[in-house]
Amino acid sequence: MLLKAATVVAVIALVAVGYFLWSHRRAIDEAESAWATIAAAAQQQAGAAVFDPAMVADLPEVAQRYFLHAIAPGTPLRTTVTLRMEGQFLLGDRDSNQPYAMVARQILAPPDAFVWLPVMRSGVLTITGSDGSLDGKAWMQFWINSLVPVVNAQSTPDLVRSAQFRSAMESIWVPAALLPRDGIAWQAGAADKAIVTISTFENPIVLELTLDETGALTEVVGMRWSDANPEKTFRLQPFGGTIEAERAFEGYTIPTMVKVGNLFGTDGFLPFFQAEIVEAKYL
Repeated sequence: MLLKAATVVAVIALVAVGYFLWSHRRAIDEAESAWATIAAAAQQQAGAAVFDPAMVADLPEVAQRYFLHAIAPGTPLRTTVTLRMEGQFLLGDRDSNQPYAMVARQILAPPDAFVWLPVMRSGVLTITGSDGSLDGKAWMQFWINSLVPVVNAQSTPDLVRSAQFRSAMESIWVPAALLPRDGIAWQAGAADKAIVTISTFENPIVLELTLDETGALTEVVGMRWSDANPEKTFRLQPFGGTIEAERAFEGYTIPTMVKVGNLFGTDGFLPFFQAEIVEAKYL
């Protein structure tokens, strides 16, 4: 009887392991399919215009400073990018967190399409999965060692709104996506600050960019719809961080070392996402 019971337990365990491995693989395949959809849409766009400083001549000085620094004259205006990054991801809060070494790749097409595929390691633990937004849907799915699901969030209105903010803020990696047009407006803020309003969503997103005298970004912040707070309640709260280095890729000068997180500017701020962009390719 004991042998039979042990055999049953072993079979159940094997079935469970197989199911979790299959679930992980299916989710990764779905994320890769979303990636391919975003990339295909970029390839189908008509031939890109090129950047002319006259395009931003009517903007406030601080906004002109940003674009003249971020986009070289004659650069094709592409609004989709693939990125490779590495760095550190902190899981937890300011008082208690666990660092994970991170490598990731991402496709980004602001204002609302992206897929982020990280691999995060700490000791024997490896977290993989994806975070993404496409066609009005959003998801977050992550596993430990491809077996234990730790996050499985799918397309709730709260998640979609939060994901829209992420894509909008990460437009700093796709400067052409921030050029003025319907749904994108620029204003001057306090000294060396530009205010960008992205009104293509039901709930407009407002970003504050801080620049140095050359036009390089030093800080970015906005109000994100998030439940990353002690109450675990969705609400608008500051999200942002600092930019510590930049680099030029294909005519675009973009931030390459960022430290960002929830509750920026408060005592609860934890720069959980600390990344260096090591490659950017514009589609």
